Amino acid sequence: MQRVVVVGAGVVGLTCAVRLAEAGHQVDVLARDLPPETTSAVAGGLWMPALVEPVADVLRWARATHAELTALADDERTGVRVMPGQVLRRRAAAEPPWFAPLHDLVDPHPVAQPPVGWTRSWATTLPLVDTGHYLPYLVARLKAAGGSLTRLPLAALPGRGVVVNCTGVAARMLAADPSVHPVRGQVVVLDDPGLTHWWCDEDGADGDLTFVVPRGRDLVVGGTLADGEWDTTPDPRTASAILARATAVVPEIATLPVRAHRVGLRPARPSVRVEVERRTDDDGRPAPVVHCYGHGGIGLTVAWGCADDVLGLVTQLTEPAAVLF
Repeated sequence: MQRVVVVGAGVVGLTCAVRLAEAGHQVDVLARDLPPETTSAVAGGLWMPALVEPVADVLRWARATHAELTALADDERTGVRVMPGQVLRRRAAAEPPWFAPLHDLVDPHPVAQPPVGWTRSWATTLPLVDTGHYLPYLVARLKAAGGSLTRLPLAALPGRGVVVNCTGVAARMLAADPSVHPVRGQVVVLDDPGLTHWWCDEDGADGDLTFVVPRGRDLVVGGTLADGEWDTTPDPRTASAILARATAVVPEIATLPVRAHRVGLRPARPSVRVEVERRTDDDGRPAPVVHCYGHGGIGLTVAWGCADDVLGLVTQLTEPAAVLF
């Protein structure tokens, strides 16, 4: 097996690194931001697809990740649970488009009385990930498989050997891809009063999301979809609006103390990019890059499926009989 450098330590980068290391590759993860500093650490952590391009691949990746997360829910070290909740809609619209192709997984049922202010609601049970536990769990798995994680800001992707690019929004510069752009997400973290359900309106009307996600140790409420905004400083007015929407869904959280305000930049792109870029190093030797970025807000939802594809691509590149160019 060959040495593989994975660039990026969010949930996608770590998941790819774990898959590669556990398959026998020598994996070194290099990242400007360590896992607690990434956008993945800000996420509410609910497995919830969006039908972005390429739709067929996204559905396949989401299925594979659902299976993996559901299995991990049996291990309390992972921070993964399977929890009931409600998918909400303010407008009298049809059910979310991802329900139909994944109906066998989500099995949604209409709720007769949605929360006040919402016109429709469906009850379902989905994997929920506490990233504060889950990201360290992935790091531990990586190291147990012989991999490493190093903080190292890079001005460019490494120019030698096999590289896996999981740099999120930084791929705009590191992959010279101007189609990558941030979608700013802000959340408020509260004490968890012991809620046993989650609520989520991911429709994104007017650039707003509404979700209330209890994780046991805390409660994450959100959120925003601010396309093209790079500012990572929490905005007090946005926080007040988030809390107002969340309180409309779950009135009992109105008096809970605020633990933190957080902002993350989702790495959006017209289509998720999982493919090989053929390159050579300064000596003319193959130095391919396997790109895996542009997941927007569904990185956690598709990470294991993407990692399977990345492993397949790296395996093709490193087989003794592989034709790289």
